[in-house]
Amino acid sequence: MTTPHRIFTTSFASVYPFYVAKAEKKGRTKAEVDAILCWLTGYSQKVLESQLKKQKDFETFFKEAPGMNPQRTLVKGVVCGVRVEEIQDPLMREIRILDKLVDELAKGRPMEKILRT
Repeated sequence: MTTPHRIFTTSFASVYPFYVAKAEKKGRTKAEVDAILCWLTGYSQKVLESQLKKQKDFETFFKEAPGMNPQRTLVKGVVCGVRVEEIQDPLMREIRILDKLVDELAKGRPMEKILRT
């Protein structure tokens, strides 16, 4: 039996500030990061904030998501040296999709393109 990746048991709330900092460093906002998270997971802003306060781990955060956006499959590209669409583990793919979306935000991509609208 293999050991689950460490990120799966890491508190999402402990990583969230790094997503926000990455965006803000490039002139984007926390509200835009939250919009990406809500678009991806189906959480409302209020429930997202609740999940952060409860210190849910990544696995639980994604497992409890009310509805993963079907458009997320359109997210392609490389993050952390790995092509997102080739990641086999479903949870790791979701985490890397989020990473890719935040990367796109930090690189100045318009929100309508990030959210695949």
